[in-house]
Amino acid sequence: MELNKALLDCMQALRRRLRDELAVDIRLSQHDAINTMLSACLTSSDEETRQLGQRLAQLSDNPFNRAAGAPTPAERPITPLADPTKLTPTSGSVRIYRGQRVYL
Repeated sequence: MELNKALLDCMQALRRRLRDELAVDIRLSQHDAINTMLSACLTSSDEETRQLGQRLAQLSDNPFNRAAGAPTPAERPITPLADPTKLTPTSGSVRIYRGQRVYL
């Protein structure tokens, strides 16, 4: 994806609004900054923030964009998370180390 002035300006404006409104700190250098901003926009109750999110989706050609024909996260069916007890092996224990499962 190509970053241009319009996209960066939109990201900066949206970043400020999300920080003030939802206390979400997003850095533009994050690899998933656009997706994080768009997800935060879906939880926002402010119409201007939602419009900025739609503008960001259009500028970034993101799958959140309705014009691309892809469903937005609100339209996607919610799938339940897998039961962690079924994911662990039958013998041994599981520990979390730096966010990863470690099977002992």
